[in-house]
Amino acid sequence: MKSRSFMITIAVVAASLFLAVGLYAASAPEVMPMNDSRYKKHKKAIVQFTHKKHAVDHKIACGECHHDDAGKPLELKEGDPVQKCGDCHSYFGKKLKADKKMKKADKIKKYHKEALHANCIGCHKKEKKGPKKCAECHPKKKKK
Repeated sequence: MKSRSFMITIAVVAASLFLAVGLYAASAPEVMPMNDSRYKKHKKAIVQFTHKKHAVDHKIACGECHHDDAGKPLELKEGDPVQKCGDCHSYFGKKLKADKKMKKADKIKKYHKEALHANCIGCHKKEKKGPKKCAECHPKKKKK
C-alpha cells in the first residue's frame, strides 16, 4: 500500500512540474523583441530582450521592471496580465522642443524610449552587469 501511495505522489509531483513549465513557457517567452508598432521608424536594430534569462537565470523579480503609475513595483506572479510599457509611457515621437527643459523623471514618465532606457541601462549600471553601450543591445543591422 505504501509503494502505491508513493508512486501516486511521484506522478502528481511530476505532472505538476510539467504543468508549471508549460505555463511558464506559454506566458513568458524566452526572448521578447522590444518592438512597438507605434514607432514610425526604428533607427537602430530592435532589442531582443531575454525575458527568461532575466527572470529565471538572474532571478530578477517582476516588480524590478513592471511598476504601477506611481513607480512602485508590482507584485506579479506567473500568468498575471501585464501591460506593455507604451500603454503608460505613451509618447513615441521625437522629443518636443518644449520638453527640453522638462525634468528627467517627467521625460521618463512621458517618453517610451526614455522609460525603457532608464529601466534597462539604470539596472545594468547599478548591478555592474550586462550591456551598457548602444550597440550591445541594438546590434548593427547586417547588410544584405
